[in-house]
Amino acid sequence: MKTRHNVGFHIVQSLAKKLQFGFKYAAFLSGEIAPVEIRGKKAILLLPTTYMNLSGEAVRRCVDYFKVALDHLIVVCDDVALPLGTMRIRSKGSPGGHNGLKNIEAHLGTEDYARLRIGISAPGEENLSEYVLDRFSQEEMEKVEEVTIKAIEALELWIAAGIVMAMQIANVQKGEKEKENG
Repeated sequence: MKTRHNVGFHIVQSLAKKLQFGFKYAAFLSGEIAPVEIRGKKAILLLPTTYMNLSGEAVRRCVDYFKVALDHLIVVCDDVALPLGTMRIRSKGSPGGHNGLKNIEAHLGTEDYARLRIGISAPGEENLSEYVLDRFSQEEMEKVEEVTIKAIEALELWIAAGIVMAMQIANVQKGEKEKENG
């Protein structure tokens, strides 16, 4: 993984790898796609080849080309407002300060699409743009790999059973799980 900003790519690539599907470049979509099947449900994974902050063009082209209803779209992205190693699924919402989500919203004309936000923690004193373009430390990568496994599980469940079921897994934080099990 190149940078913190690439954590969404990493998760989508890891899902395709787990399912043993590869990506193919589709210039007309401004991205790479992998048609997959999860528990009998078909899905298209998209990796925009635009800059992160311009990914709305690729999302719009994919939605139009494959005639994807927006309630069947989920965007996987980084989130500095969430602690490293955590994730949240929402059925809709504001882009916050995430320029990639702002661009997707601008191209779709709505914020009514699901997103799986992966926590990368706040930068502290470091400049935000420098922070998101930095690489994870080895210690941080261990947490990223743990959340990647959970995110893949949540995405598979989202595709197979819907967002409510996926939210039940993704939106429970470590401390909350320990309370439930204890």
